[in-house]
Amino acid sequence: MPSDIRKEEDVPVQMRDGVTLRLNLFRPAGDGPFPVLLSAHPYGKDVVPKRKGRKWSLNKQFRVMNQSEPLRISDQTSWEAPDPVWWAQQGYAVINLDTRGGGRSEGRGDLLSDEEADDIAQVIAWAAAQPWSTGRVGMLGVSYLALSQYKVAALNPPALKAISPWEGFTDAYRDFFTPGGVVENGFARVWLFLTGRVARLKTDIAAERRKHPLRDAWWESLTPQLSKITVPILVCASFSDSNLHSVGSMRAFQHVGSTQRHAYTHRGPKWASFYGEEARRAQLAFFDRHLRGRDVPPLPRLRLEVRDRLDHVVEVRDEQEWPLARTNWRQLRLSEGGVLSDVETGAGSLTFDLRRNAAVFDYRFDEDTELSGPMTLRLRVATNGAKDPRLFAGIEKWSHGAPVPFEGSYGYGRDLLAQGRLRLALRELDPVLSTPHQPEHTFRTLQPVRDDEEVEVLIPLSSSATLFRAGDKLRLTVAGRYQRPRNPFFGHFPTRYQPTTSGKATLFWAPGRPSTLEIPVIPKG
Repeated sequence: MPSDIRKEEDVPVQMRDGVTLRLNLFRPAGDGPFPVLLSAHPYGKDVVPKRKGRKWSLNKQFRVMNQSEPLRISDQTSWEAPDPVWWAQQGYAVINLDTRGGGRSEGRGDLLSDEEADDIAQVIAWAAAQPWSTGRVGMLGVSYLALSQYKVAALNPPALKAISPWEGFTDAYRDFFTPGGVVENGFARVWLFLTGRVARLKTDIAAERRKHPLRDAWWESLTPQLSKITVPILVCASFSDSNLHSVGSMRAFQHVGSTQRHAYTHRGPKWASFYGEEARRAQLAFFDRHLRGRDVPPLPRLRLEVRDRLDHVVEVRDEQEWPLARTNWRQLRLSEGGVLSDVETGAGSLTFDLRRNAAVFDYRFDEDTELSGPMTLRLRVATNGAKDPRLFAGIEKWSHGAPVPFEGSYGYGRDLLAQGRLRLALRELDPVLSTPHQPEHTFRTLQPVRDDEEVEVLIPLSSSATLFRAGDKLRLTVAGRYQRPRNPFFGHFPTRYQPTTSGKATLFWAPGRPSTLEIPVIPKG
């Protein structure tokens, strides 16, 4: 521990019901007062890197999931939390809180609950009243340390002045456990197992999700009311975590009630980006402005990072909204010969085995073209012999006859450009939540698909910001299973979506009744 930083361990804070939560507190030397940064999670505040001989032992999740780039953190940094040494050296008091039932805090916790949010609000009030505090508190952290910010911010505790949820989903059903109505049993099972091991919890989410296959009131109780968040917010909405946080993070940027909202986008690795110099500069400027009241320039409304491949950033520029207002929404029509066409085509169809094969369609760009925004796939489809069919759609970029890789969830370095999925029995659209270029499904009503019944479905695809050079191809693939291999050595581990196990699908198109892929073309200049 550097000599200019003070650390207090297991500081107790008593809740209204008598349960004591404990936190670690880091402060710059001196009396202060200091603005406060708080992170709250169930993973154990004391689980930090430890030296073993010549090597460091890191959190188990760093070993479960790939790290595509190295990162630098102090040995006081717990899983996905801000580095307290770095932040204390910038003049901040840093609190790392064990939520109820986690680490050394008492009680039994309830993940993503209103009770958890109320606990955190009480800790915020406690921190604001301490003699070393300025009374102004912010929140910062990745993944669950982002999720824990939304509900407490919606309560609008007086001392909470700014939040920075760095990649965190906002709808547990839609974004993580059952996206597109398709059950995810890979990382979801890993996460539920790990949280059950490290925290004492009163709700068994693994059991509850089996009781609630549709998005009912129980799932709604886990969902924060974004419109009630009014404090300044800096959200990281990466394009490299579409299996977990990307969609929900951008939803937060679009739907919070904050007038001072900012989004930081990237398509790099999660942890190397969060702890990297550029992101830290943005975080520091944001909190210096809103917690310290310093006269620093406001961040751009949206930092847009455009890439043309895994490791090359073409451009970083400031934008105002998402999707971009100047987007030219282009309709590419499915047509014979596996071609995507931007002009009217004749009637046709394509049949494929849902378990073993995929439908493939290509579009070639004649000039350099930027696609920045969400995509939507509209399909006319019929299935036969398929029990409860699911469709998985993927977008690839091809250049010089080979697929171009991109960073994906869990450090996977050969990811699709964009993706989406849909359980066809849950195809009912939500007329309130849907917007012209971002459809949302209700996931509340089962509409089973009969053999050979033609239905029209919309499959929203994840957002991206990608440059295609002249001659590059966009490839659309549609299959009955997730299209990346699941393997801890060379595949997309630990992702696993329930596949369609049998049957065939036929895609149809005709003049006036097309199947289309909508792409977001950004005009030059």
